[in-house]
Amino acid sequence: MGDRSAIEWTETTWNPTTGCDQVTRGCDNCYALVLAKRLKAMGQERYQNDGDSRTSGPGFGVTCHPDLLAVPYSWKKSRLVFVNSMSDLFHARVPLNFVQQVFEVMAGTPQHTYQILTKRALRLKRVAAELPWPPNVWVGVSVEDADVMHRVESLRAVPAAVRFLSCEPLLGPLDNLSLEDIHWVIAGGESGRNARPVNPAWVQGLRDQCFDAGVSFFFKQWGGRTPKAGGRELDGRTWDQMPAVSSVAS
Repeated sequence: MGDRSAIEWTETTWNPTTGCDQVTRGCDNCYALVLAKRLKAMGQERYQNDGDSRTSGPGFGVTCHPDLLAVPYSWKKSRLVFVNSMSDLFHARVPLNFVQQVFEVMAGTPQHTYQILTKRALRLKRVAAELPWPPNVWVGVSVEDADVMHRVESLRAVPAAVRFLSCEPLLGPLDNLSLEDIHWVIAGGESGRNARPVNPAWVQGLRDQCFDAGVSFFFKQWGGRTPKAGGRELDGRTWDQMPAVSSVAS
């Protein structure tokens, strides 16, 4: 079911698919993989599929849950919804017809705003023309370091009302990042037992590029042993900017 979320930039999570596997070093300490292992041990039925254990891990095989598609229709008040916090909707193992069903639900519930985040930017670009793009659907790509900045080019080709970048965990500088046709950037350090430290200069540089480009900037956390260990202040303040949806052109 949809759950209220502690993630600062959203309100609710909705997971019509679960499971994923590692594609870049930004996945090395995946929080969802750790949580899936715990949920499998607790006997949660949606996390019993191990998939390919060499890449997926316990309880993290890609699985579609058709019975969860109708969940957003049951929410009485409008919500900001992070779609698939425990998966990647554009994973190759998620059939296109299921992705289309998810989009049909989002189009049919315009009272909610949906945020989709993917590392599979190329598939996103390839199938974009086969999906409806209602104005309540935002789509973003993960950009953890300069090695994956090519994902931004694929994102630019997608006709979403809001296109955003999640630079979390930020693992290196993103100098000369083109923010053309990007509306929002989220940045943050890594958290967890093996958290890799973030250099403040990387965050400041990203913030400054957003300022120069007129792009909304959201700083989620410095990270550390726990998500809140290092706090959220950057240069003496918090940065909670959100995209100005009414002024965004698709």
